[in-house]
Amino acid sequence: MKKRIFAGLVSAVSLAVLLAPSASATNAADTARATVPQATAAAACESPWSAGEVYLGGDTVSYNGENWTAGWWTQGDSPGTTGEWGVWRSAESCGSGTPEEPDPDPEGPGEPAAGTPIEKAGTLQVCGTALCGDDGQPVQLRGMSTHGLQWYSQCITDSSLDALAGDWGADVIRLSTYVQEDGYETNPTYYTNLVHTLIEKAYDRGMYVIADWHMLTPGDPWYNVDRAKTFFTEIAQQHGDKGTVLYEIANEPNGEQVSWSSIRAYANEIIPVIRAQDPDGVVLVGTPGWSSLGISQGNGPGEIIANPVNASNVMYTFHFYAASHGQLYLDALDTASDALPIFVTEFGAEEASGDGALNFPRADQYLDLMEEKNISWVKWNFSDDDRTGAAFKPGTCASNSSWNGASLKATGTWVRDHIRAGSL
Repeated sequence: MKKRIFAGLVSAVSLAVLLAPSASATNAADTARATVPQATAAAACESPWSAGEVYLGGDTVSYNGENWTAGWWTQGDSPGTTGEWGVWRSAESCGSGTPEEPDPDPEGPGEPAAGTPIEKAGTLQVCGTALCGDDGQPVQLRGMSTHGLQWYSQCITDSSLDALAGDWGADVIRLSTYVQEDGYETNPTYYTNLVHTLIEKAYDRGMYVIADWHMLTPGDPWYNVDRAKTFFTEIAQQHGDKGTVLYEIANEPNGEQVSWSSIRAYANEIIPVIRAQDPDGVVLVGTPGWSSLGISQGNGPGEIIANPVNASNVMYTFHFYAASHGQLYLDALDTASDALPIFVTEFGAEEASGDGALNFPRADQYLDLMEEKNISWVKWNFSDDDRTGAAFKPGTCASNSSWNGASLKATGTWVRDHIRAGSL
């Protein structure tokens, strides 16, 4: 077991390019800038602001005798100097009002909460065709994927993570770090630090994390191989000792020239980079045809079964969207899971675009099969995007207050019920 665990303890664009983020994302960010009323009496000071720390919307710090609340993700922006529309809002005066110096070494993360998935299953491993806990017994993880962090990081707050881990009972969260589409490539440090922060927050709540390298367009994972090496080195170096991070090294390989042999070679290039920092972390390898096990390219799982990646603790990903992907895809999942360890890192009841009609009966067929065969799954997506595949109604993330009940769309209610029915 890794030293920080107590003892005992498929993309929304599976056949299409993701649409640009809706106006609801911009509106949510604008709404999040509303000023927090200032208290009239001094209060206890929060932890001092630190220039090197990453803060999310709703996080609080103290600075120059005042407590401040972050409106959204920030690093390096000091409270009190960011203007009327800055990220920080003064909440109240605190302490004696004496200015404080930033803490150069802010308090690190705690341990996972008692009774959580991490405490129950411990360090994950692959045993045969199953994902297992540290006792060697198969486990099925159920959880949610974020939308692209460049568009919807405002939906991943302390309160939403509390709800996901508590009320929803999720075992795992997938952090979708898009490489292109205004994502990682525009500011690698920014997005890597954001993922670091969210991994710690999930860990403190006892949830596993999938660090998703969300390559999509272009569909050849080799296009971003150097970036991937940098990203996974930094993630594994900082979190490999937890035993709670799974590394999804290629979200949805796609394109006529992107064969299984090419993906396999890419995996053989990336896995040693991860192993240098985390010798036994679980690695999730994308499959041809938008992680359809090759079905969307007119092939199937046979070539993967015949020539798997030659490494331990490796699983293969499958993505489906029930309104678009029928019996052929369901049969492929059934066949592949008899021979390979499969993790469904993305799916929906909606169409492959992430929008459109919802086919819950067919989605339930997939879920029944995955329950029968202990196939872990993550649903797309934990945001308030206006498409049908998003869990929340538009405007939910701006309110940062209600993550269940009336704030849920039909797909949100449906998946929350399924997570709660089978969480660890």
